[in-house]
Amino acid sequence: MAVDQTNLSYEHPLYATMDKMPGITVATTTVDMLLTWGLKNSLWTFAMATSCCGIEFMHANGNRTDLDQMGSVPRPSPRHADVMVMAGTITVKMAPRILRLWEQMPEPKWCIAMGSCAISGDFYRDMYSVVPGIDTMIPVDVYIPGCPPNGDDLMAGLKRLQEKVEAQRAGRWVEPEGRPETAKAILPALGRVIDRDGTQTERQLRACQSMGLDGNEHRQSDLVAKSAGLLSNLLKLKGR
Repeated sequence: MAVDQTNLSYEHPLYATMDKMPGITVATTTVDMLLTWGLKNSLWTFAMATSCCGIEFMHANGNRTDLDQMGSVPRPSPRHADVMVMAGTITVKMAPRILRLWEQMPEPKWCIAMGSCAISGDFYRDMYSVVPGIDTMIPVDVYIPGCPPNGDDLMAGLKRLQEKVEAQRAGRWVEPEGRPETAKAILPALGRVIDRDGTQTERQLRACQSMGLDGNEHRQSDLVAKSAGLLSNLLKLKGR
């Protein structure tokens, strides 16, 4: 395979096996090494931008951070993407759509939880309409804490993902990341999807199906439910 030497850096995986000849540089490598290099440097992203972290994702693809320099290109279709970037709050109504889009992504695929809301729900983790973290539904490979994290943080997260992809391709064990903990973090009672059994998943599904305007009997201790019930009674009285 003939390679132009001017396009290779000293960190390039092919550089160590290059032989110089008059007018040309010949590089020899294994197919697996070439595929690994191509895979980790072409992580196309599919953004689930549901909140303010989505603005930071847009900024990361702008000319200042420019994720394109590391081969990460945003794609509008999940069928063309390798990495789902969950940037924002996940509501109960949005959760089935996210799962459907995740299932449409081809293997191999990865997930990045960008921001506190995507990681644990943050300010809204105790609200009945909010899912306490994307990892209760989808296995997360990289957590990027912050409210919101900036474009440089997202680039650092993608670099960590590149290292994991390279290690997985080499057959090395990759330790799953834990949820980042901060001084004020309150971890939700619902465990991550990779740490729990099927009964907890069924309980979560039944709880989500019972939520909504008609699910007040399942959340009697919720102030929102009490307020909704009070408002409903007032409207009935006004209608009379």
